[in-house]
Amino acid sequence: MAFQGVDFLGLEELLSDEERLVRDSVRSFVEDQVIPIIEDHYMKGSFPSELIKPMGKLGYFGANLKGYGCAGLNSIAYGLIMQELERGDSGLRSFGSVQSALVMYPIHSFGSDEQKEKWLPKLQSGSAIGCFGLTEPDSGSNPAGLRTQARKEGDEYVLNGAKAWITNGSIADIAVVWARCEDDHIRGFLVEKGTQGFATHDYDNKHSLRASVTSELIFDNCRVPESNLLPQTQSLKQALLCLNQARYGIAWGAVGSAQACYDTARSWSLERKQFGGKPIASHQLVQNKLVHMLTEITKAQLLVFRLGQLKEAGQVRHDQISMAKRNNVAMALETARMARDILGANGILSDYPVFRHLANLETVSTYEGTHDIHTLIIGKSITGISAFE
Repeated sequence: MAFQGVDFLGLEELLSDEERLVRDSVRSFVEDQVIPIIEDHYMKGSFPSELIKPMGKLGYFGANLKGYGCAGLNSIAYGLIMQELERGDSGLRSFGSVQSALVMYPIHSFGSDEQKEKWLPKLQSGSAIGCFGLTEPDSGSNPAGLRTQARKEGDEYVLNGAKAWITNGSIADIAVVWARCEDDHIRGFLVEKGTQGFATHDYDNKHSLRASVTSELIFDNCRVPESNLLPQTQSLKQALLCLNQARYGIAWGAVGSAQACYDTARSWSLERKQFGGKPIASHQLVQNKLVHMLTEITKAQLLVFRLGQLKEAGQVRHDQISMAKRNNVAMALETARMARDILGANGILSDYPVFRHLANLETVSTYEGTHDIHTLIIGKSITGISAFE
């Protein structure tokens, strides 16, 4: 039977017709085109690139942006897209997040008219792929410590440095790269694939996000024309605004991953019989786990729904987004572990999606700000004291 969703409090009634239509469209896409192939891709360590063009055609990339072929959906509809994609796989949602929030958003918000017209339609359709280069080998949780340099020479900038853990890195046609200029300002640059001095190297030995491309970007006297500078970027603030967009989508995506694990565990517990031929769902300890999982998923759904309302009203704060990312990913990890426990030994098999989600969520917990970093962001918000300094 097709997935029906997890909705204990009747949140369906709060969605608009358009939001339901978008959610159902992505849910069908995931059921029909993602779930049948994703386990094989995960086990092989390959990205399902055959899904890129269909996702573009269906309007998933840059779905909450306006113009340039983008769907112009509201924030909740965009969140529901991320939720359903991650129910399929965190790697697929990661691709969508990077393409939309970390590549299309900065070009749309900080780019020139020429940059927008050149890249946004291609990125929206999936005919071009993007990546976002901020994290470096020596500056993960502290992006202000980035060392990649951009030196102005005539009508060009010369980039030197390296970026680490970059989703889509080696398959990207365009990289949004953040570098420190000679005036110490951090600015964004568009570096096109094939540019002399620009190279990539994939991380092939991953236990997590195996159906996703993760790369190192290397810049060795990489020359980019001045026209590839994102003109409205002046500091790290613009890069952090991009991260807010991505973290918002991750908070929704984690709900989808948790739903997949809960639904699998519930179905298994009703089918698996032990101790006198009764389904294990009749056992108190199993029911306790299912109740806990459902309750936490429901709380996470309420959190992202309210966050979507605030975002749509232009009132959302970065610390509120941090709360949702921190809570929902931790919730999804706990749900995946409980689901694995209910499935017993079967929980580690690729016949079921649980361990794949569990392994993926370990990475989702780390990227776009770790659990601890978001704790300190919220801590500063409520005390006025920064623990980073």
